Amino acid sequence: MFKIIERTVLSANEFQILLAAPRIAMKAQPGQFIILRINEYGERIPLTICEADVAAGTLRIIFQVIGKSTAELAQVKVGSALLDVVGPLGKPTVIKHYGTVLLVGGGVGIAALFPIIKGLKQAGNHVITIIGAKTAGLLILQEECAHYSDELILVTDDGSVGYHGLVTEPMKKVLQRGGIAVAWAIGPSMMMKYCTQVAMQFNVPIYVSLNPIMVDGTGMCGGCRVMINDQIKFACVDGPEFLGANVDWNSFIQRMHQYHPEEVAAYQAYQVR
Repeated sequence: MFKIIERTVLSANEFQILLAAPRIAMKAQPGQFIILRINEYGERIPLTICEADVAAGTLRIIFQVIGKSTAELAQVKVGSALLDVVGPLGKPTVIKHYGTVLLVGGGVGIAALFPIIKGLKQAGNHVITIIGAKTAGLLILQEECAHYSDELILVTDDGSVGYHGLVTEPMKKVLQRGGIAVAWAIGPSMMMKYCTQVAMQFNVPIYVSLNPIMVDGTGMCGGCRVMINDQIKFACVDGPEFLGANVDWNSFIQRMHQYHPEEVAAYQAYQVR
């Protein structure tokens, strides 16, 4: 049922698949995600919907190989089918006319940011986008982001393209101009934490997309719990988008590393099979 239509290698460890899922494509909105399983022995993998094509009935999914399950997904061949796909999950981004908006994406988080960029531009906003990666070869979706942005700023850690440094540095310069109504940041947890701190310095509300450990995606297991304004919330049903200023970043980052030794061991065992 969930057939792989296309498979593209974007970089050494980033991949894109075009997945047949017409019923999900009909309902998917920016900010939402799916949970897929490759086969009956597979782990449930949550992945943000980069783009949904209602006419074609397809979902565009971009992911990074970070462990055993995503490594297996990267090897799925065109024409084969995934066992199951659940979605769209999570609350969608509130897309409306805000005025001038700032969007910051890092690494594979750019894929999750792109549908928000597109939606906000189509809603008539003036869109300023900053996207960053470690090096030029890992900077994805440049053309697509440029198409829906009034201004696009590229950033790389090594200076191989665009601004040399971290995304928070050009972010400060944009915010210093004034006039930003609202911002979004999606990427590694530490990046989102520091983007939040920068936005708060300028009294600009900023939304982040949290990606904690998930299992069922319906709020039943509690695995994706996060602390928001000193209250427990579930990222899968209450999020994944939250105001960055309300996130308990220390507990979130700590939980993100909770099973790191087991994840490393599973990936190493998979690589030597």
